[in-house]
Amino acid sequence: MLELRNVSVGYESAHGTVQAVRNVSLKIYPNTIVGLIGESGSGKSTMANAIMNLLKGNAYLTGGEILVQGQDVYKLNKKELRKFRWNRMSMVFQSAMNALNPVLTVEQQIADVFTHHRPEMSKKEIHEKAVELMQLVSIDPKHLRSYPHELSGGMRQRVVIAIAVALEPDLVIMDEPTTALDVVVQKSILDKIKELQQVKKFAVLFISHDFSLVAELAEKVAIMYAGRLVEVTGSGELNLSERHHPYTEGLLRAIPELTADTVTIEGIPGNPPDLINLPTGCAYHPRCKYAMASCKTIPPQERDVEGRVIACHLYEEEAVR
Repeated sequence: MLELRNVSVGYESAHGTVQAVRNVSLKIYPNTIVGLIGESGSGKSTMANAIMNLLKGNAYLTGGEILVQGQDVYKLNKKELRKFRWNRMSMVFQSAMNALNPVLTVEQQIADVFTHHRPEMSKKEIHEKAVELMQLVSIDPKHLRSYPHELSGGMRQRVVIAIAVALEPDLVIMDEPTTALDVVVQKSILDKIKELQQVKKFAVLFISHDFSLVAELAEKVAIMYAGRLVEVTGSGELNLSERHHPYTEGLLRAIPELTADTVTIEGIPGNPPDLINLPTGCAYHPRCKYAMASCKTIPPQERDVEGRVIACHLYEEEAVR
């Protein structure tokens, strides 16, 4: 459904090109949910905008290919891209309040999708479809007459999800759709995403900085650090009894065990690197307790480790031995 081939994205700055995404390769298959995890500034949202061909201003694709159902989205002209978006791929943006137009009712904003992409539909058909979409995301259709500020945060987020799935695309990108929502509303949104995905059978790229959230929702999880994927693993293998990239291990140790007799949380020392001045070799080596001499000078290559894809010299040393 989605294939990223050595994708790199840069931002032009006064200091030169800042590589926010570096040589990312990933495949997402039909009817699956894949999570993308990383700290703030790791390149997750940049990756989402690159897939949608929504890079703006000083951001641009510096290398690689992005294929959605085999179609390179950067080889479409503006008219083709406008038709391709929402029909074949859509996106749920990070902030529902910013994504929705404050001066239009919910129905007007849902209708806008059909007016532009299904011009043959009558006003009655569009209204019926809007009612159906509201019911699909468990919102009373009476709120079609409401403006975004009249809805709760969770309702606004579900409206954005309804708009994203309106044309039944094959791929939906969700960029931190539960940010700033309380845990109860967060759970209801996640349950709704799961339910919709099972009904409509679309593929999902779910982006978040919340490890436990993504592990619960996704079948496969990609972990991003300093613009690069350091590990791709099955969500069922996200535990400390399995072997992982040191960064993944650090994230797992930072999650408290609510059922444990004693709760111990280990933070990851240091801070994420400055993308303008990345460390040589492996970008994670200044924070890594397993760092070796090679980590400081040589960028690690991706390697298959018991079915997981990991970019770490630790496993290259094992392979050599």
